Amino acid sequence: MIFVLKKLNQAEFEEIVSEGIKAIPEKFLRKLNNVAIVIEDEPTPDQIKKLNIHKGWALFGLYEGIPQAIRGINYSAVLPDKITIFKKQIEGEARDKEDVKEIVKNTIWHEIAHHFGMSEARVRQAEMKRRKNPKH
Repeated sequence: MIFVLKKLNQAEFEEIVSEGIKAIPEKFLRKLNNVAIVIEDEPTPDQIKKLNIHKGWALFGLYEGIPQAIRGINYSAVLPDKITIFKKQIEGEARDKEDVKEIVKNTIWHEIAHHFGMSEARVRQAEMKRRKNPKH
């Protein structure tokens, strides 16, 4: 069976992203520092090239910046880090609106973990643990 998700308008998708951010525990949200969360339709050609994204792969989100774990005492007067959520990529993989919500929430978790300095391997390990015990 093939699922075809009705594309969400920008306001609907923004609300889902807002809900995804609110789903992050307050203890982490309070520690976010100098980071903006934005929505784009798709990754840019430069982002695709930089990350070596192959045709057919979906990139749901991307963290770009200086992770908190490596910021030194000279970290000041810099542009905010950026977490980008890719709308079309998520809609292309989701079965329905609830699936979009779940993918967005998980993507935000994933990218915020990078903001705090977690490696890809560590983020994936934490995701598996969180999925086994979703209340934490």
